[in-house]
This record gives sequence, C-alpha cells and structure tokens, in this order.
Amino acid sequence: MTSKHSAHVRREFYKAVGFYFRVVWPIFSILFLLIVVVGLIISYLEGWPPLDGVYFGFVTGLTIGYGELVPKLGVSRVLAILLGFNGVLMTAIFAAISVRAIEVAVRASGKDE
Repeated sequence: MTSKHSAHVRREFYKAVGFYFRVVWPIFSILFLLIVVVGLIISYLEGWPPLDGVYFGFVTGLTIGYGELVPKLGVSRVLAILLGFNGVLMTAIFAAISVRAIEVAVRASGKDE
C-alpha cells in the first residue's frame, strides 16, 4: 500500500467519522450531558465538590473506576450503576461509528484501485 493510498484511506475514514458523528450527535450529546448532570446530583447527595462529581461521572461512565470516590448512599449507588450503563452505551455508539467509518474507507479505497 502506497503512502498516497494510505492517506486517501485515512481521509475517507475521518470524513465518514465526521458524517456519522453528526448523525448521532443529538443522542451522543444527551448521553454526555446525562453523565455531567448525574455526576452533579451524586456530588450534591454525597457532599462532594461539583467538579469531583463530574469527574466521578466520567470515570464511572467510561468504566474506568479508579475508586478514590465511592458513593455511600443507596440512591447514589443506583445512579452510579445507571452512569455505567450510560457510558457503555456512549462507548458502543462511538465504536459503531468507528467500525462503520472503517467499512466506508475500505470500500472507497477498493473503488479507487
């Protein structure tokens, strides 16, 4: 594969990622906002600073889970579980966009040969 061909495939990939991301942006932004809002709710319930709550929301939503912030209240724990499901869904959408973009880029590169 030539350098020019590789550059073309990459360009097609990024073009497709941009297109499909714009398609799912309303859903993705709602999921993103949900992580922030639920993180803020948990921070309020647990008595944490708001920034810690947002941090906890993303660490939990992205299933990283460092463990330095742990909710103690039952309602906070239930919300943390919902954050996990929300994050998995957000990650799945991003993965689906990437896979579809790879398919489009490979198909486009096959037409050029």
